[in-house]
Amino acid sequence: MTTAAFPDISTDLSEAGSAGAPTATAAPALATTAKPTAGPEANPVTMELVHRTNERDAFPTAWTHIDENRFLVNARWPHDHPFFAPAQDRRHDPLLIVETMRQTTMLITHAGLGVPVGHHFLLSALGFTGHPEHMAAGDAPIDIDVEVTCSDVHQRAGHVARMRSDLVLRRAGQVIGSGWGQINCTSPQVYRRLRGSRTGAGSCKPHTPSLPPQQVGRTDTADVLLSPSPQQNVWRLRVDTDHGTLFQRPNDHIPGMLLLEAARQAARALIAPEPFAPLSGDIAFSRYAEFGSPCWIQAHELPGAEPGKRAVQVTGHQDDRLVFRATITADAPGGGA
Repeated sequence: MTTAAFPDISTDLSEAGSAGAPTATAAPALATTAKPTAGPEANPVTMELVHRTNERDAFPTAWTHIDENRFLVNARWPHDHPFFAPAQDRRHDPLLIVETMRQTTMLITHAGLGVPVGHHFLLSALGFTGHPEHMAAGDAPIDIDVEVTCSDVHQRAGHVARMRSDLVLRRAGQVIGSGWGQINCTSPQVYRRLRGSRTGAGSCKPHTPSLPPQQVGRTDTADVLLSPSPQQNVWRLRVDTDHGTLFQRPNDHIPGMLLLEAARQAARALIAPEPFAPLSGDIAFSRYAEFGSPCWIQAHELPGAEPGKRAVQVTGHQDDRLVFRATITADAPGGGA
């Protein structure tokens, strides 16, 4: 492996990806104080609407149409999830915000906007912010209300083809997190044309050693997604398609949530042994991460972070091509609430 395997960190995200992913854009202002009024009846959530097969991993529980492209979703966060476990400070994992956003957006796109189950969702970019002062975990699950606003909705053949979702998550009326996402929706026929010979389910077991779990904020080696490499601050992605949370259904490519978790682990590995508890982040995807070819994760600290914060930029490259770019931000030691 040589340095040439890692293009300049400033590589433009607008380079064409297999999904035609747009560059990430900043989220517009979204109200975080006014709580929407739910309708008198909430609609139930089935597992297929959130693309989960294990009940422990399905967080939305009900949804209501508020008006036009606004919805309210009820969700429940577990206090003892085997993967999204509370941190040592007994605060909920901030990636629960992202996973709730992801499932909520799929739910609303299917149930609220009529995209048929079986269509494919292509995530282009997302951003999230957590509010740790409201994320304390106890000895029981907590209920979350998610306000969803859909915008920039484009249709093709009578179905949503592209849209943006902005979400605010509240716990007992207090904002626990917020975020946004840009997605494309494709029919199975279009997806097969898009992916060509790669539509078969992939299978992968890690054949490289893991970093020490504590170095990346994990307790179980099975959850470590990085292997060491000869280069400083560069790691090889470890993928296990038997992982109970990250791979619940057959997939023909490496999921975006796995890449976001890998980015978080890389940021922690870079800053270790100093603490790094992510509070916010964003990620944009240029192309699919494929099975069968090494994916290299590289991290560096960004200068000029706002006072009291530290920011790390993480990129993933495969076959000398950019797969994703992420920025993860955390409180600097002594700079948190």
